[in-house]
Amino acid sequence: MTQVLERPLKLAPGASGAERTARRRALLEWVAVHSLGVAAALFFTLPFVFVFLTSLMSDSQALSRDLIPHTWEWGNYRKVFDTPGFLTWWRNTLLYAGLGTVLTVLSSVPVAYALAKFRFRGRNLSLMLVISMMMLPPQVVVIPMYLFWAKQLGLSGTLWPLIVPMAFGDAFSVFLLRQFLLTIPNEYLDAARVDGCGELRTLLRVVLPMAKPGIAAVALFQFFSAWNDYFGPQIYASENPGAWTLSYGLESFKGAHHTDWNLTMAATVLVMAPVILVFFFAQKAFVEGVTLTGVKG
Repeated sequence: MTQVLERPLKLAPGASGAERTARRRALLEWVAVHSLGVAAALFFTLPFVFVFLTSLMSDSQALSRDLIPHTWEWGNYRKVFDTPGFLTWWRNTLLYAGLGTVLTVLSSVPVAYALAKFRFRGRNLSLMLVISMMMLPPQVVVIPMYLFWAKQLGLSGTLWPLIVPMAFGDAFSVFLLRQFLLTIPNEYLDAARVDGCGELRTLLRVVLPMAKPGIAAVALFQFFSAWNDYFGPQIYASENPGAWTLSYGLESFKGAHHTDWNLTMAATVLVMAPVILVFFFAQKAFVEGVTLTGVKG
């Protein structure tokens, strides 16, 4: 009886030591993992903080080594907005990014649906052509495209040579949507067809509601690409300041205010802010759409 009572007393300290070791190991793992996460977050966040703080400095302080503004010059943003042409650049960028995103989604969804759910001769070849277009740099076709849009149609000095082609689909958007649509079970489509739905109605009533995350990811990719595009406006719209976008106009603004770093940073913040806000509010759908596109090949 005595031996039976002594065993738990002898094992208790050992069990407590094991628990303390496990807790200490879990704490060290938590610190290690979160330290790396905090370091990575600071690595990507600090440049934005630096730009924002510099945008609120005075002209003289922006050229110094100070990191914190002595006085918060919110009027710098007003000066940027009062710059001739800045609001025009905003309007052009919204037109380019917004209309281009809508046209890309509308033209890419039917193609992706056909490649994902239809069985027809040459489907694999069509998919290979789409992938090949993804790997083709835009600089390769810029000369013939410029000759067609500028010389044949006379659209140089406008953004229409960049917007109109989006109505004919985008290779990356088609491929990304096709990968997402492959994750939708065919049983849903078969049930809709049994109920009398045609292919168009099946696409609109069944596929699109289930493909919202993938469509959101494609729309955000296209919106960000158009908003940040510098190469396209430089080729087609450089000769007409009334057709400049923010990305191209920011270069001109920087050249005119090359010593006013506070105003340059304020303009940079105004260019970046819409993209950051859009991603902040749509990040859940964006991450879900990008994740699910790789579930099934």
